[in-house]
Amino acid sequence: MPIRLPSEWEKQEYIMLVFPTIESDWKHSIEDIKLSYIKLITAIQKYQKCIILCDDKKELIASLPSLFNIKFIEIKTDDTWIRDFGGICIFDSGKLEILNFKFNAWGEKFEFLLDNSVNQKLQSLGLFKNLKDVDFILEGGSIDSNGNGTILTTAKCIYNPNRNKNYSRNQIIQKIKNIFGAKELIVLNHGELIGDDTDAHIDTLARFIDEHTIAYAKCYDRNDKHYAILQEMEKELKQTNFRLLPLPLPSAKYFLGKRLPATYLNFIFINSALIVPTYKDKNDKIAIEILQNFFSNRDIIGVDASIFIREHGSLHCASMNFYKELV
Repeated sequence: MPIRLPSEWEKQEYIMLVFPTIESDWKHSIEDIKLSYIKLITAIQKYQKCIILCDDKKELIASLPSLFNIKFIEIKTDDTWIRDFGGICIFDSGKLEILNFKFNAWGEKFEFLLDNSVNQKLQSLGLFKNLKDVDFILEGGSIDSNGNGTILTTAKCIYNPNRNKNYSRNQIIQKIKNIFGAKELIVLNHGELIGDDTDAHIDTLARFIDEHTIAYAKCYDRNDKHYAILQEMEKELKQTNFRLLPLPLPSAKYFLGKRLPATYLNFIFINSALIVPTYKDKNDKIAIEILQNFFSNRDIIGVDASIFIREHGSLHCASMNFYKELV
């Protein structure tokens, strides 16, 4: 396969994060979210390099307990959700390329001009030497790859007219297949979490955990508003040729009276480990045990994401993984 979208469990060179500032939407919880990011950075740096985009690296240097495996780049952003505006790595005949898709803040819901320019700024600083601009709107959290030609996504996101309104559904499918060299695009018609601003990103609902297995969010509470739609998503997943591993949905979480999109599917693969969001919930332990039983060769690390979801994202949304050149 000349073009390939790698799986996230493949060997990574570094993880990229954006450290929050008070000028962003984090005003309501700025000190809490900074502490939460420091815990996430501390979990990552034990295993691999972490590049942090920030406004003021002096503040961060003073805040972190260790600078091991850390690199800082001072750059302005609108938001912290780099999964959706960061460069997406592909391999073309083994050569690493970083794709720079257009980003419009999930259908122009928020400010996005700074976020949309981040990858080109990083290229100008010498970090991305192989950046390729793509004239198509697509967020990293909207797709998930098994590393061998199958991509998982959702209809509500990729077909939404607030992204690529001039494309038909068939054109969108073919465009995504061509860009990533995919043989199969599984498009789920059901599944969404209350409070999700992204129009049902797949990384909140279902993720590949190896080439043949999909983990997915399952609601066991019949009184929960998610129960019916996640049951329908499960039926769709059972029609695929992949093994399935259900993870329980956390109990309902709220901030300022609104329900938040808490999910265990927003985990992060790093080298030799898996970082799993937790929510001070009775299902935290269950989800971690399920994943630990599946991954006998990975450390499973829980990181509290209770503050992250106040802005309707979690750990995977806050990170982007980058790979090493193969040839």
